[in-house]
Parts: sequence; structure tokens; C-alpha cells
Amino acid sequence: MFIPVNSPLLDGNEKQYLAECIASGWISSEGPYVRRFEAEFAASVHRKYGIAVSSGSGALDIAVAALRLGPGDEVIMPSFTIISCAQAVVRAGATPVLVDSDPESWNMDSSRVAGRITERTKAVMAVHIYGLTVDMENILDVADRHGLHVIEDTAQAIGQTCNGRPCGSFGNLSIFSFYTNKHITTGEGGMVVTDDDELAERCRSLRDLCFQKGKRFFHEELGWNYRMTNLQAAVGCAQLERLAAHVSRKREIGARYTELLGGLPVQLPLASTRSSDNIYWVYGLVLQDEVTMDTDEVMARLADRNIGTRPFFWPMHEQPVFQKLGLFKGESLPVAERLARRGFYLPSGLALKDKEIEYVAGALRQILS
Repeated sequence: MFIPVNSPLLDGNEKQYLAECIASGWISSEGPYVRRFEAEFAASVHRKYGIAVSSGSGALDIAVAALRLGPGDEVIMPSFTIISCAQAVVRAGATPVLVDSDPESWNMDSSRVAGRITERTKAVMAVHIYGLTVDMENILDVADRHGLHVIEDTAQAIGQTCNGRPCGSFGNLSIFSFYTNKHITTGEGGMVVTDDDELAERCRSLRDLCFQKGKRFFHEELGWNYRMTNLQAAVGCAQLERLAAHVSRKREIGARYTELLGGLPVQLPLASTRSSDNIYWVYGLVLQDEVTMDTDEVMARLADRNIGTRPFFWPMHEQPVFQKLGLFKGESLPVAERLARRGFYLPSGLALKDKEIEYVAGALRQILS
């Protein structure tokens, strides 16, 4: 039997809430579960407003547009992340300015942010990676001293805390993804959260084609149809009720892998940093230099044993699409480059069984021995 890299857990009130949507006929974005999910999720991260959208990538587009970032502006962000982050900035006409990763936590090295600030810098995008957090204390201090906006990308850190505060509670805007591999899933979906009245209203407008109150089909600005459906939000409400259990299970999975993989020539994820305890959004590994196989070969050998894996993110400064646009010429960010070339992650979805963890760990131990 194949063990996928992710398998969601839908063992709460999902069926009941979906049945209510179908029975009522409210299946579009106008349904009551959307408002409920927005309110309950925002409260869970100590935010005033939640704006539900169709994806995490859409949430990034809206966050960048809501802050009116555009041509001539620079946004400092990690190179080691998913392309959605840089894509949102580039499509707005602004310029991503990249920072290398910390080699231990794999997150953006916050100590390097101040050195990347110029007179054109308008914002910092802090992206929590793989279950640990960016040092938000340092990010907020730098942003405050230089008058910069902060976008917190919490797509991979649902249920996580940083220095005792919920991830998603930092900065001007925070964004979330509810893709199937997240700790809360709606299949596809996302959320923007904020405490700012004006930004919240602007995000609502941008996700809904910038329709105007009183003059619906009269548009002064271009937006998107990034609405979340009532069906998705119903699943989200049920998932939110189970978040604490989901985080607990992820930590059990992470701890078990760490126990079983000790002594192998790989860098295992940190259990904690000074700002957070790992919630193991994924369980990642980085091959040590002594391993002569590359990640492609190791992943292929695991696939031969019916085990799904995924490579780590490829750095933004090495993405062909951005190089064609003339971005990041001559840049070298060695930590991000090493993570991309030597890192991959194992199955760690919420529905993963203990016997499957043991099988995966045993297979990897055989391959690397």
C-alpha cells in the first residue's frame, strides 16, 4: 500500500456541516458558514478581522495589494519559500529583496533583514517554514524602527505560537492557507487577518472584484474573485474545532520520527528554538555531506518502497521565471541553496498511522545504511 506524503484527517463535524449547507441551499460565498469561520478563526489568533479567500496564494495577492505595494517598492522576504510569496510581490510591480535562511531552523535569518533595507523598502514578508517560526521579535523591532509594513505568512504555522503569541497575530496583515496538507484544511482556501479597520475593508473589496456599496457594477479599482464558498467554510469550522488535537498529533508524529531516525547521516528538524516548539507541519530532513546519493535518488528509492516524499522548496533567486525577468542577478544565498539540494520531507499527514511511521523510518534507515 502506498503511503502518501500527506493524508488529511476529516473526523469531526465536517459531514454534518456540509449536509446543513446542502439542505439550506447556501453553497456559495454568501452562506453563513463563511462569516462564522472568519469570526472564529480570527478570534483563535487574537485578531479583530478575518477575510476568507479561495487560497493562500490569493491571500498573499490581497495582502500586497491592500498595503498598496507597487512599482518602485521593495519587499524583504526569504529566498527559501514557496513561489507564491515572491509572485505576489512581482505581480504587483514591486521588487522582492531576498534574505538567506538560518541553517538550523531553516527559517529566514532575521538578523540579516536590517542589512537589506534601502530607501525603497516598504515591507517585510516573514514566512514561517515547516513548523518552526521566524524570529518575529526581531522582525517587528526592525520594522518599527524603519517604518515598514509587516506581512506575516502563517500558511505553514496554523496552531503555532511564537514567544507565547499565536502565529498570525503579528504585523499589519497575516495570511493563512487551508490547502489539504495544512493543520486546518478546506481543500483549497485561505484567510487574511488584521486588526486594522481600513485594511480589513480593503481586503474584503479586493477579494470581491472591488464591487462598490450602492454602485455594485461600477469599479474604481481592479480586484479578484477570490471568494471562499460556504461549503469550504463549513469544513473549516469543523476543522478549527479539532485544531488542538491536530497540533498534538503532528507533534507525536515528529517526535516518533526523531526517535526512530537518530544516528542517521541527516540533519533532523529542531524540536524547538528560543521562540517556538516545532509543530512539524512537515517532517523534513537534510542529507549530510557524507551521503553520496542526492535527494532525487533517496526519494526514488523510497518511492520504490511505496513511500511518498517531496523535495524542499527551490530558492527564489534560482527560479528561472525570475531570472528571465532580470531579478536576483549574481545573488548567492548558500544556506537556501543547500537546503534545496539536500532537503526533502517524509509522509507526515494527520491520518498517518504509527505503523506507517515505523515502516518509513525503517526504509530510510536501510537506504542510508
